[in-house]
Amino acid sequence: MYYAGIDLGGTNIAAGIVDESGKMIDSMSVPTNAGRDFRDIVKDMAELVKKLADKTGIPISDIEAAGIGCPGSIDSERGICEYSNNLNMCHADVAGEFRKNLDIPVYIENDANAAALGEYEMNAKGSKSFVFITLGTGIGGGVIINGEIFKGFNGVGAELGHTVINVGGERCTCGRKGCWEAYASVTALIRQTKAAMEQHKDSLMHSIAEKEGKVSGLTSFLAAKQGDEAAMEVVSQYFEYIAEGVTNLVNIFQPEILAIGGSISKEGEYLLKPVKAFVEKNDFNRYMPKAKIEIAKLFGDAGIIGAAIAARNAHNGR
Repeated sequence: MYYAGIDLGGTNIAAGIVDESGKMIDSMSVPTNAGRDFRDIVKDMAELVKKLADKTGIPISDIEAAGIGCPGSIDSERGICEYSNNLNMCHADVAGEFRKNLDIPVYIENDANAAALGEYEMNAKGSKSFVFITLGTGIGGGVIINGEIFKGFNGVGAELGHTVINVGGERCTCGRKGCWEAYASVTALIRQTKAAMEQHKDSLMHSIAEKEGKVSGLTSFLAAKQGDEAAMEVVSQYFEYIAEGVTNLVNIFQPEILAIGGSISKEGEYLLKPVKAFVEKNDFNRYMPKAKIEIAKLFGDAGIIGAAIAARNAHNGR
């Protein structure tokens, strides 16, 4: 049996077809063109699944169900995106609109929860508690407890990026000040890099940014690895911001496994080593077994696979 998974982002719509075990058969993506009427975006999602079916030779009739990982506040039972500021959705009947374009069962899940479920099922299944974070434009994440996504009583729990690490600090997009997302997202890293470049006109970061054509999340990393002191300060501080939030999550959930995903996670041990050292020093747990902190393994496929698995589970009554 096959399932379609759709990862709806602010920049791209990514979709894939996976088998019963969660193995990806094939995937495709198209620009989201956010800001359009949500019906047009949903139509593109359905068309992407149709194109994938044609490409893989898998008939639509063999696709048991589709899952959509959608950013924002999601009512999974009714298939509605109650609110997503990045996609201009409010009380949007995503599931109903999808079925108008492709008449197969469809299930909606928060995108970060879907990614967490994908990473859990493929790489951490069996752990009693699992936390997944993604470091990207913002900070997303999800919590899996005893195999189930933790959502809170209203379906919108585990907004991990909006825990505060600096009271009265930087303004976050959510309206609060000092959120973890405002310090440890890639957006925050770029802002921090630009500020350091303003103060250090002789930094290697300038020539690297010129070569890249922009200041990116990699600018400070590339310069730091070449021994640039200003960049090393940026990276060291950024790692500490990440570690502060990770320590909070470890202290709250004491997960068996905490996996770090998102584009920055591709730095591997360069990122992981200082974060683990900080948590080891600051985690209040001194004598009990420690959480295992690791780099996520699915990278960009986590949301697609997780959405498909969410559809599989819902479709089969799991």
